[in-house]
Amino acid sequence: MITRYGIGNFIILIIIGLLSLTGAYFLINFWFLSILFALIGLYIIFIAFWFFRDPERKIPEEALNDRRTILSPADGTIVEIADDFESNYFQEKTKRISIFLSPMDVHVNRIPATGVIEYFKFVAGRKLIASKSEASTQNQQTLFGLQNHYGKVLFKQIVGILARRLVWDIKVGDNVTIGKRFGMMKFGSRMDIHLPANSEIITQVGNKVVAANTILAKLPKQISKYEN
Repeated sequence: MITRYGIGNFIILIIIGLLSLTGAYFLINFWFLSILFALIGLYIIFIAFWFFRDPERKIPEEALNDRRTILSPADGTIVEIADDFESNYFQEKTKRISIFLSPMDVHVNRIPATGVIEYFKFVAGRKLIASKSEASTQNQQTLFGLQNHYGKVLFKQIVGILARRLVWDIKVGDNVTIGKRFGMMKFGSRMDIHLPANSEIITQVGNKVVAANTILAKLPKQISKYEN
C-alpha cells in the first residue's frame, strides 16, 4: 500500500524511473549506457515503492482499552529518553522520548494516544542531523498537543538533514484515536514525544520501535489535573 501523503512524489519517481528504462531500451546498441539507464530506472522505482510504503498495523488490545497507553507514533530507534522542560504546551518539566527515523524506516506517522488535539504550532527552523539532541528544539518541526482523561501528550514531527517536508492532516479540535495515521515526514527525520514527568516509561534507549504497535509508556494513573 502506498501512502496518500506521498502519492504525488511517488508518481513523479515512477515516471522518472520509467523514462530511464525507456532510455535504456533506445540505447540498446550502447550496452554500457543501456545497462546504466536500466539500473538507475529500476533503483528509482524501488525507492518509490520502498519509501512511500504504508503497511497496515495491528494496534495492541491494551492500547485500545487503556487510554493511559502511549504507542510509538513512528518507526525507528529510540535515541534519547530525558527529563526536559517543555515550554510550548506543557510549560513545565516533562519526560521526552526521541525516535530517530532512518531513510529505510516507514515514514508514515500515527497518533500516539486517544484524545483531543488542543494545541498546534509550526516552527521554521534548521535542518541539523536528526539524531542529535539539539534537533529537538532547533530543527523545523510541527507540534501537536493532545489531552485525554489522564493527561497531556505533545508529539513533534522534526525534519533532519534529508527530510525536506512535513505533512499532516489533523488540527486543533479534532478527536483522534490511538494508532490512526495523521501524516508523514519525507526522508530521514525525528519524532519527539513529551509526557507528564511522572509517566511510566516502558521503552529504553536503543530499542527499535514500530508505529501503532510498540508501547512506549503509560500516563499517570491519577486523573489529569488539566481535565475540565
